Amino acid sequence: MEKKVIFPGSTLGIIGDSPTGAMLAMAARNLGFKIAAYSQNEVSETLQLADYSVVGKMNDKDKLKEFAERADVVTYESEHVSSEVIEYISKYTYVPQKYDALEIVQDRLLERAFFDQLNVNIPPFETIVSLEDVYNSVLSIGYPSVLKPIQKGFGKSYQSVIKTQADISDAAYLVERGTYILESWIPYEQEISMVLIKNGKEINFFPAVENKYRDHRLHQSIVPANLDTEISAEIHKIAIKITENLDYTGALEIGFFVTKSGTIYVKRIVPAMHQSGYVFDKATNVTMYEQHLRAICGLPLSKVKFLAPTVMVSLKEEERADLKTQWVLKNNWYYHFYRYPENHKLERAGHILVQSDSVREALNQIEDTGIWDKKESIN
Repeated sequence: MEKKVIFPGSTLGIIGDSPTGAMLAMAARNLGFKIAAYSQNEVSETLQLADYSVVGKMNDKDKLKEFAERADVVTYESEHVSSEVIEYISKYTYVPQKYDALEIVQDRLLERAFFDQLNVNIPPFETIVSLEDVYNSVLSIGYPSVLKPIQKGFGKSYQSVIKTQADISDAAYLVERGTYILESWIPYEQEISMVLIKNGKEINFFPAVENKYRDHRLHQSIVPANLDTEISAEIHKIAIKITENLDYTGALEIGFFVTKSGTIYVKRIVPAMHQSGYVFDKATNVTMYEQHLRAICGLPLSKVKFLAPTVMVSLKEEERADLKTQWVLKNNWYYHFYRYPENHKLERAGHILVQSDSVREALNQIEDTGIWDKKESIN
């Protein structure tokens, strides 16, 4: 379908299960849109906010069609929504994000072939179909390396860090599950996210974000990232090159590793609203959700302006009680709790945005509480 303008009073369809969908729904309501939501999870916060909701499996074509025909425009709020699902609903409604980018990034081999075609630097890797392949490939990849399934979204239980030859036999059960890749572990100093908006030929950048992970989950997002000027310019250049070659409209994230020597590796593409973009709710004049809606609904993009150093820190359910002291003391802490029933187990209870005069001051405030007193682990 041709690009078109979606006006207030129209219905925005949101498909997906993450907390990002709820934030997008609230931003859409502010723009005057009605909300239709599709989720596999009947307690999804997005469903609770919707004017019209459908609970169904991602392979239920009847329900997917019903949902799509209710919406004037549909957006997926997570890269975990299958490209096949988006291709199917595109027959019945307008999906400006399309499914091409999802198809590329949901298969690690396709994604790496895309990177190779663009001649961008990525961690060395080999395709693995048997345990013997691991023994042979590690000779060129080296230790440590990471064994990952070619399909994304399975979680850390489907991955294994190979630190010594003894670890290879322990990973045999993984290889039996299907095709994998063995990827070199990059000893990076920084992990950087570039969150940007693509609207036709226009590419609109948010400030660079430095991310910290724990147990494969995003723990902190820091803006502005402490980047050397030349490295920052090169990351922007690579991000533009990648984005120009994607058939996509809306918000996306490109992840990078930066080593101590200044070498830049492309980590991934997320053709959706990534959690690292939550930090812009206070760091910039316009949010990631607002810019995404502008792009997919045919509005002109806002000019992004940096407001103040901000740190996003993720909150687990067991950390809630420890916030009581900060709740009555901190006037620069902004809270966002995800709304799910008490009997529904959620890995993250919410996130906090700490806005300050400097990144160091914001980090010191977070560290001084002792709530998150733990070292980052391998992502």
